[in-house]
Amino acid sequence: MHTRMIRMTRMIVPILGATLALAAVPVWAHHAFAAEFDVNKPLTLEGKLTRWEMINPHSWFYIDVEVTEGEVIQWAVEGGSPNQLIREGVTQYTVPVGTMLVVEGYQAKDGTNKAVGRNFTLPDGSRLFLGGSAAGARTK
Repeated sequence: MHTRMIRMTRMIVPILGATLALAAVPVWAHHAFAAEFDVNKPLTLEGKLTRWEMINPHSWFYIDVEVTEGEVIQWAVEGGSPNQLIREGVTQYTVPVGTMLVVEGYQAKDGTNKAVGRNFTLPDGSRLFLGGSAAGARTK
């Protein structure tokens, strides 16, 4: 009986170790707010939603912002995971491509046209929260 227990343990330990290692992979891919975005660089963007991707671990919203007449700059805005967004009422049906948005968030530390969003304000004045890693973001 003792030998049987040792064999079982030798078999279970590597399987358990492999399972734990695989479970840790998404944690490596996920980053903290402070690693990429600057709480001292709050911003408000107003522009047209050109596309968005509901992918894990974060969704990405691409917004064309007109900076001067005729000059448009595209911003990539990180939002929460698809599950967070859906819980907050944000779907591709509530925010279709072409919608004018006001986005509050924080710029990337590297100064590029990338930000993390806290919320959207839609043309009718309603506000949708984006969850995710933004400082002060509401999450459920």
